[in-house]
Amino acid sequence: MKIKKFKLPLYGFIMLLIAVSCDESYLEVEPKGTALEDNYYQNEAEAYSGLIAVYDIIGKQSKGFDNMIAWFNAGSDDHYAGGGGATDGAGIQSFSNYTLSPTTIPTSYWNEFYQGIFRANVLLSKLPGVPMDDNLKDRFAAEAKSLRAYYYFELVRMFKNVPLITAPIPASDIYNIVQSAPEDVYAQIETDLSDAMPNLPLTVDPSTEGGRLSRGAAQALLGKVYLYQGKNAQAATELADVNGTPGGTSMYGYKLLDNFNDLWETDNIYNTEAIIEIAHTDQSNADWGFWGSGADEGNSLNVMVGPRSYSRTAGSSAPDYASGWSFNVITPSLYNALSGDPRFEATIADLSALQNANEADYVPGYQDTGYFLNKFMPLNSEVSTGGGASVLNYRQHVYAIRLADTYLMEAEALNGTGARAQALLDAVRARVGLSSVPVSMDAIMAERRLELAGEGHRWFDLVRTGRAATVLSSRGFTAGKNEILPIPLAELENTQIIQNPNY
Repeated sequence: MKIKKFKLPLYGFIMLLIAVSCDESYLEVEPKGTALEDNYYQNEAEAYSGLIAVYDIIGKQSKGFDNMIAWFNAGSDDHYAGGGGATDGAGIQSFSNYTLSPTTIPTSYWNEFYQGIFRANVLLSKLPGVPMDDNLKDRFAAEAKSLRAYYYFELVRMFKNVPLITAPIPASDIYNIVQSAPEDVYAQIETDLSDAMPNLPLTVDPSTEGGRLSRGAAQALLGKVYLYQGKNAQAATELADVNGTPGGTSMYGYKLLDNFNDLWETDNIYNTEAIIEIAHTDQSNADWGFWGSGADEGNSLNVMVGPRSYSRTAGSSAPDYASGWSFNVITPSLYNALSGDPRFEATIADLSALQNANEADYVPGYQDTGYFLNKFMPLNSEVSTGGGASVLNYRQHVYAIRLADTYLMEAEALNGTGARAQALLDAVRARVGLSSVPVSMDAIMAERRLELAGEGHRWFDLVRTGRAATVLSSRGFTAGKNEILPIPLAELENTQIIQNPNY
């Protein structure tokens, strides 16, 4: 599947209503012609609008300053936070050096995913009463359940101890909600995805439905959810359907692209390797006044990872990068790991080499190494000429799950042994012209680091395999604490929610 950002406004049903005491002398007027939560979803068009609102939260991966990819890159051994200085983004800086606290973590990592869950719950509660085709109604419900599962998966793997809410709740009950056991949250995620899959289409037409969830997307996510729980046999079974014959075309139409570099061509959207794809546009007129609020649809990674004050020397053949904010600079560790690998140039932009060769120049930012994340580097040719702030309106899509990722997850679920695990690993390496290496868990994790560099997976890979405390010790990572994030302080005040251990 491939996930497209739908560009519609927010709706009244997503707002929490605050009750106030009123004197009876006040005039009460029943609103007319206004879509409120109580009277919404009267037809298929309104239900579709509600579904779009549920989808919108998936843009958290790469939208706004506090996006998932930039954040989790910064906490890994492959990137420093970077930016303009040690105080440029208190949250991302404190996560990168492991001084993160309940007061420095941005609240959006918690409340935006709950906003998506709230929207899904409302839609699911109202769909049965909407006069529309039953098959279409089943599909809408399946998409809403899959998205709710996606959002809960993000929450439980970030915070572990989260409330489980599967139906709309009155405002008066919000402050009485308690956290659920992580296994109960995972069980709900599994149930949602298993229930959804039969009612999702095998594939979607990217020209008309690009971005909507398919059965393959839900199955890939289910396999990943099983893997994160150590349910390797179940993970391998689900992922085998998604992957098909290694190197071939799966039953869902997924196939590795022949050229790794093509993955990062901005116009190569909804390609055969994309399973869950986050779409962006340069037409949303995103501006500073509402950037990161949900109404903007540009790719924020592009401007965040670009070099500061970049310029090319006259007559230079250096890439025509646009200037950015120098976040997520590449560490020497990743540079050395990728040195000599065919994926190096697509992954790392070596500004230091360009500067030394007098081909280009830039102003070093905080923690500068001279190495930048080329997969998302902004180009002058892609700077928006529309409304809003041009730097907030890049249109490059982002992969949340792609086929090389699921190949390596299945090989891991097979415990890094056997002919199929070997074939899966070989297929990823063969695509970039690398020879076979004996399959093992170490080989799979090394391949994930190189293949998926800069895409937001490395930190989670280190944590779930128990390697984070060793690999990230020099950054200040503390075992038994930093495997999960602190719950934002604002979510604890006047609630029954308990802070995570050691925060």
